[in-house]
Amino acid sequence: MSKSVIAIDMGGTMIKIGIVKEDIILSSTSISADSRNGLRQRLPYIEQTVKDLLAQQGLSSKDIAGLGIASPGIIDSKQKKILSIDKKFGDAPDIDLEEWCRQTFELPFCIENDARAALLGEWKYGKAKDMDNVVLMSLGTGVGSAAVIEGQLLKGKHFTAGILGGHFVINYKGTVCNCGNKGCVETEASTWKLNSHSDNTDVELSLSDYKTVFQLAEQGDSAALAIRDQSLDVWAACAINLIHAYDPEILILTGGIMGSGSHIIPYIRKQTEQHAWTPWGKVKVEAAAFPSSAALYGMSYLVKSQNK
Repeated sequence: MSKSVIAIDMGGTMIKIGIVKEDIILSSTSISADSRNGLRQRLPYIEQTVKDLLAQQGLSSKDIAGLGIASPGIIDSKQKKILSIDKKFGDAPDIDLEEWCRQTFELPFCIENDARAALLGEWKYGKAKDMDNVVLMSLGTGVGSAAVIEGQLLKGKHFTAGILGGHFVINYKGTVCNCGNKGCVETEASTWKLNSHSDNTDVELSLSDYKTVFQLAEQGDSAALAIRDQSLDVWAACAINLIHAYDPEILILTGGIMGSGSHIIPYIRKQTEQHAWTPWGKVKVEAAAFPSSAALYGMSYLVKSQNK
């Protein structure tokens, strides 16, 4: 009988936890990430939440194939360590998560970059099923990416291949990014940069998320219109760079900002069709099938693959 998997997606705002069996999420919930205060202080809450979900399903560790974590940052999936992480969960590289998993649940453990995990979920079960060349771009607090080339998930010698699309330089005279470079996609258009624009808006409302930006732009707010249009151009430029770099059949867009996908998808599709150098034809540009759960599906697939 097929076993289930404990899958965890460590977002900067919320941590999603699910019990996944094949392509079905049996049960899931989210807890506050409180990522600025580190991961170690959240581990007891994660443990209790997992135990509660198992109890709801009448499952024990004997019914589980393993536990997988999708994490932001640069992940050594072989040594099962977080090598580097940008401000969220700053203590994570110092935590032996495999040992925590063994002591807490007595289960096999695997870990992968969150954008790669989301791409795996879409590749195996979602919009990119049965395709061999796929790129994912995640628009949220930051900008993430991942790629599958000729049926292989791209990782690279140092585990950074494919995942740093948000740090493509598109404005070499731009402001300094969290990574230390200038003019990255993230520092030109991402949620974490929005508050730096809020002083310029002509309405008394902090631009804390892109939903607000798109709503105000629809109402004619000049500052919101400027931010929206610049952001769309930045994301389109990133999409074109990803297409040129990885030669995909399909570009999948996901992340929290895609709540405004009805504005974003048509614009990026139009820009890539006009400006991407693809003489063979047009790259499909699609919203993710599982915008909030693809990483859970991806980690379930990885755990099962690791334990075959």
